[in-house]
Amino acid sequence: MSNDSVVLRFSDVTFGYEEGKKLLDEANFSVRAGSRITLMGQNGAGKSSIFKLITGELSPNDGRVSRTPPSASVAIGRQVMPAAALDLTVRDYFATAFSEVQYKLDKMIQAVFDIVHLSLPLDRVIRQLSGGQQARLLLAHALIQNPDILLLDEPTNNLDQYGIDHLTEFLVMYEKTCLVISHDADFLNAFSDGVLYLDVHTQKVEQYAGNYIDVVEEIAQRVERENLQNARMQRQIREKRAQAEVFAHKGGKLRGVAKRMREAAETAEENIVRVRQEDKTIRSFTIPCQEFSPHFGGTILQLHAATVIRDGQAIEKKLDVTIRKGAHVVIAGPNGIGKSTLVAKIAAGSSAQATVAPEAIIGYYQQDFGNLEGDQIAFDALREIMAGEDEHLLRSTAAGFLLDGRLLARPIRALSEGQKGLLLFCRFVLQKPGLLILDEPTNHINFRHLPILAKALDEYRGALIMVSHIPDFVSQVRVDTVVDLGRVPK
Repeated sequence: MSNDSVVLRFSDVTFGYEEGKKLLDEANFSVRAGSRITLMGQNGAGKSSIFKLITGELSPNDGRVSRTPPSASVAIGRQVMPAAALDLTVRDYFATAFSEVQYKLDKMIQAVFDIVHLSLPLDRVIRQLSGGQQARLLLAHALIQNPDILLLDEPTNNLDQYGIDHLTEFLVMYEKTCLVISHDADFLNAFSDGVLYLDVHTQKVEQYAGNYIDVVEEIAQRVERENLQNARMQRQIREKRAQAEVFAHKGGKLRGVAKRMREAAETAEENIVRVRQEDKTIRSFTIPCQEFSPHFGGTILQLHAATVIRDGQAIEKKLDVTIRKGAHVVIAGPNGIGKSTLVAKIAAGSSAQATVAPEAIIGYYQQDFGNLEGDQIAFDALREIMAGEDEHLLRSTAAGFLLDGRLLARPIRALSEGQKGLLLFCRFVLQKPGLLILDEPTNHINFRHLPILAKALDEYRGALIMVSHIPDFVSQVRVDTVVDLGRVPK
């Protein structure tokens, strides 16, 4: 396919899940073959919905989504492993990528594993894999299809820096068309040659050429120019209206002058540029710590051991880690070593390897949001963890996390992944935990929110355990102890 040809086009596409609530309003853009495009926009703007429109999983309410040629194939690397795939083996999962039986499937899988730097037994059940291994598997599932249009939705989630570097290198060399949703600015800037910006307020898609950082700067400069232009126009409007008032009271021919002044002011108002409302940022917040009873000794958690995965074998290793109130601990180690499994067992209170203070209230950020009920209304998910009934407090707290009444009335499955993450942080504020367990808390979160989240965690006065593959984020949070599972003695 020629790199000068348009492979994907949105023509006056209008789409919304609810009557009167549009995500896209007569959106128009085109993508040339061989380009690498970033899809940009705040959480909940509709980026993942655009991907579903491209794959045909969703259909426009109006307008047309077309591929050239119509037979151009599409594959998507999703954010989260589908629930239906969790109990499949790795081999059976890859078989779902094809409509026909692939007799050389094992060889094809090994070839794509080389690309994503992954090594797994093909009979391993996906549920047994770590978040990082599942992230690579999602990417490999898309790549094995060798699509004309590759869609990647938050592909760096759960990847360590080596995995991100490896993916970046692959995309730089990728010869077909690729569209990526990500909040990782450095990753995007390394390979993007264009940006599609979905404005949540206008429901339009704006198209820019250039790398990610240059486009962000271009948008900022445009907003500044528009603000200056609007300030001048507003001044002219005030002046003309004031003059019209003066002439209107003088009578005679001056009334005609006053009328022309008012008309000039109205024309100026029509010419005011509608300045983009930039992506909103969540408000600064504090996660209150649980009030413990007077006889509480201060120790919230003791880690006695951890199950470490080495060479595909589970090995229990002794630990002697005491976590007291106010202590911040990072669980480190390479993908697949057992970090997420360890914190999940601590959160569930089901591990003989850890002892949690009986009175401790646990707040848990599960990286795949598996601890949220998809059919539960978001409002109820907040209300159920509050100590009392205070709807005003609930709604005002939720508003600080950009969760308005419309979003709170939705079932959790209808929220974007980023909104689910913000919902969990909102829960922590209302819950007042004594032990906060965070497994990849930056996944799916808009990068504009990250400094605010880091500050709240840094100031948290309870016990904190965190798993994160983002060194820059971890560096902003006070860390007292690092438990590196990769360095636990054999």
